[in-house]
Amino acid sequence: VQLQESGGGSVQAGDSLRLSCTASGRTASNNAMGWFRQHPGQERELVASVGWNGGNKYYADSVKGRFTIAREYGKTTVTLQMNSLTVEDSGVYYCAVGMSPVGITRARVTSWGQGTQVTVSS
Repeated sequence: VQLQESGGGSVQAGDSLRLSCTASGRTASNNAMGWFRQHPGQERELVASVGWNGGNKYYADSVKGRFTIAREYGKTTVTLQMNSLTVEDSGVYYCAVGMSPVGITRARVTSWGQGTQVTVSS
């Protein structure tokens, strides 16, 4: 499975960004997909995920109410709408395909994207 990410960039605090990721291969269509974020020197953390059918959405507490993950039923494109961005949202965002139809964890990822940089300045 190959993942193609787009949408990162540099913005001011309070602005919005939309990340998009498209996966190739049938495995992606049957499994959950998600976005992880990594700060320098830290492990990747799960920011949001969505099940294969567009349901079973998960959000990290730090992004609830500000980020929205979306995916059409059985499709392999997932988007992450990020609103009211803060400096703490900066980092490299990685798209991932999980091993389960409904959820994803860092330890159970089948494929990673190359990462896209998000920089939020105050």
